[in-house]
Amino acid sequence: MERVKHFIKRLVLIWVFFSVLLVLLFRWLPLPTTSFMLQQRLSVHSPCSTVRYQWVPWSQTSKHLAIAVIAAEDQKFATHWGLDFAALQSALQTRLKTGKIRGGSTISQQVAKNVFLWPAKNMFRKSLEVYFTMLIELLWPKKRILEVYLNIAQFGECTYGVEQAAQQYYRIKASELNGWQAARLAAVLPNPVIYRADRPSNYVVKRSNWIRRQVKQLGGLGYLSKFVGYED
Repeated sequence: MERVKHFIKRLVLIWVFFSVLLVLLFRWLPLPTTSFMLQQRLSVHSPCSTVRYQWVPWSQTSKHLAIAVIAAEDQKFATHWGLDFAALQSALQTRLKTGKIRGGSTISQQVAKNVFLWPAKNMFRKSLEVYFTMLIELLWPKKRILEVYLNIAQFGECTYGVEQAAQQYYRIKASELNGWQAARLAAVLPNPVIYRADRPSNYVVKRSNWIRRQVKQLGGLGYLSKFVGYED
């Protein structure tokens, strides 16, 4: 039993060491891919023979999209430590009352899940998501978390990241997206396979308008100055 305990302890320490090292490396290195992209490439049921993805740095990313995704997905992004407990509690109550699964994940959680994990809904995977979320919040600044999210978020079937989305839907660079275009892209995030930014449904149009109002209430681009100078 002592040998078993010692072996398990060593495994845990090795796991912690390499997970911390991996998260720390990606604080500075561009991500060549993510676990979700790899799964889509390798799955026999995937409609994507190739995945459209191109990394762009923060300086080449529209800040209109940065504030739009915060308004749409995580309005407490600047102040929380990776987990929004009020949103998680609301999502849990919705599931208990209606049986429906409603998102309660922060941007940091979505980064942790998409970069390092897999799309399962069980307590083990959720525990790992919390673990990687806390590592990301501890080792990355908010600016880096948002930069990674904008690069890995899925904006359409087989389309990941702001650069590919901007080129595919608007024939422009990521840095050239205006407020309305950014709101349309943020509006499709709940289900980018069904919703289209270039051919918006009534839902996408309504959600885009709501996002624009939320951006204004947050303070527009000035909101970003809480954690990064948006002029950068």
